[in-house]
Amino acid sequence: MELEIYQVDAFTSEPFKGNPAGVCITDTALNDDLMLSIAAEMALPETAFLSLDDFNLRWFTPTVEVKLCGHGTLAVAHILQQHYNVQQGEQLVFHTLSGELVVTITATGIDMNFPAAKIDSTFTPTSALLTHLGLAPDQVLSSHFFNGKALIEIAHEVDLLALTPNFDGLNSVTGLSAVVVTSPSMQDTTDFISRHFGPWVGINEDPVTGAAHCGLAVFWGNKLNKTRLTGYQASSRGGEVKVELLGHQRVMLSGQAVTVLKGTMSV
Repeated sequence: MELEIYQVDAFTSEPFKGNPAGVCITDTALNDDLMLSIAAEMALPETAFLSLDDFNLRWFTPTVEVKLCGHGTLAVAHILQQHYNVQQGEQLVFHTLSGELVVTITATGIDMNFPAAKIDSTFTPTSALLTHLGLAPDQVLSSHFFNGKALIEIAHEVDLLALTPNFDGLNSVTGLSAVVVTSPSMQDTTDFISRHFGPWVGINEDPVTGAAHCGLAVFWGNKLNKTRLTGYQASSRGGEVKVELLGHQRVMLSGQAVTVLKGTMSV
């Protein structure tokens, strides 16, 4: 069998920036083992699979399936616009493990209506977690938990940029799928910055994480008393995510994407 497959850089308008995602669109769904094998072969943070008959959308890292992926969703919508005659203003409704996701093609990018994360502020990071991140306890302003991820707020952007975690050590800490470290931004055009570490799911540092911004939007929106914010994920590739709080239940994530590779995979 031959499958069309794409590589898309999401949350950026420049090739080789943002977060790369594989995109595989088929008439009917592939089986789980094949999707995981394709994701492992692509060796990208996520590969997104869309079946056109039921608009079921799934995302796989090279090692596991994930319940929600922002940059993979953005990449799929981008390919649908480029190659499947989806027009500006059209709404796409994807069926996913996180419920229905409504995505709209706009004049400036792609808007994605995602579930807002519920922030648990009773979370206390262990000394092992902080040690492996390279943080001292007195650097932590607050700590939280959402959707399997630890969220750790620190004061200074320079300290966030300097982090060099021990990923093997992090992987030994149980009960997490990722840890997000965040701080205020020093740039006038950006409200907050973050980094996302996920060795538990095979991604030591994710370049730009849409799903994490479902929690970051809630956290920083409440902290700054704003409903519209701009976040920058400060990985080596880097990428910008615009967020808007839509009440208490939903958050809009917005970004751009660019296709960098199109090919045929024989399976």
